[in-house]
Amino acid sequence: MPYPTRAILTGHTRGLGAAIAAQLLAQDIEVLSLSRTANAELAARHPETLSQIDLDLADLSALADWLAGDTLSRFMNGAQQVLLVNNAGVLAPVGALAAQPPAQVARAVSVNVAAPLMLAAAVAESAARSGGQAPETRIVHVSSGAARNAYPGWSIYCATKAALDQHARAVALDGNPSVRICSVAPGVVDTDMQAEIRGIGLDRFPLRERFDALKRDGQLATPEESARKLVQYLLSDTFGSHPTADVRELP
Repeated sequence: MPYPTRAILTGHTRGLGAAIAAQLLAQDIEVLSLSRTANAELAARHPETLSQIDLDLADLSALADWLAGDTLSRFMNGAQQVLLVNNAGVLAPVGALAAQPPAQVARAVSVNVAAPLMLAAAVAESAARSGGQAPETRIVHVSSGAARNAYPGWSIYCATKAALDQHARAVALDGNPSVRICSVAPGVVDTDMQAEIRGIGLDRFPLRERFDALKRDGQLATPEESARKLVQYLLSDTFGSHPTADVRELP
């Protein structure tokens, strides 16, 4: 059975990524997922349409080797529309500049910036050299409000997410009619990352109490709510009309 729309997704194991995968699969969109660990629940529910690749996106050499193979091009072959959802991301290191271990900085830049940009370029290149008419390519970077507002202790996270926003803006200026791109902030979502934030000492993240209050007052969006809005926008005719967006401002 042909699948006219296919999606590549990173970080599908839990939280927002798992919810995005579930939304796509529920619409009979075949998904190729990249993550360090598998999602057994989704695999059991969608054995025909979910393919999982065990890959640590912090290992850029391993990612480059995988992209040099033919798995991606074979997955995209025959698709009329290809979706790339760059969801995987890490928060650490958190703290002032002098308290940021270089290895953690390197990992954050690899996962949050280098991997998404490498995947975006590879998907676009594979689409461009496909036989016949190139499939429409839609790229989502899962960004953050931290890309657009600076927070003390989050200089690496803010900088890496801002890089995704700028990448989307610049790619949009390329004017390729076959490529639509948007860097989308998903809102404040009740995920493991939020739990990680609430576990950080005030000395490293002075604004932590604001996030404590969001959890306490029930103001965090569920992964399912944010995923539904993001996927709905991704598949809509208006996707990519602006290079950055926020799910809280989407209809």
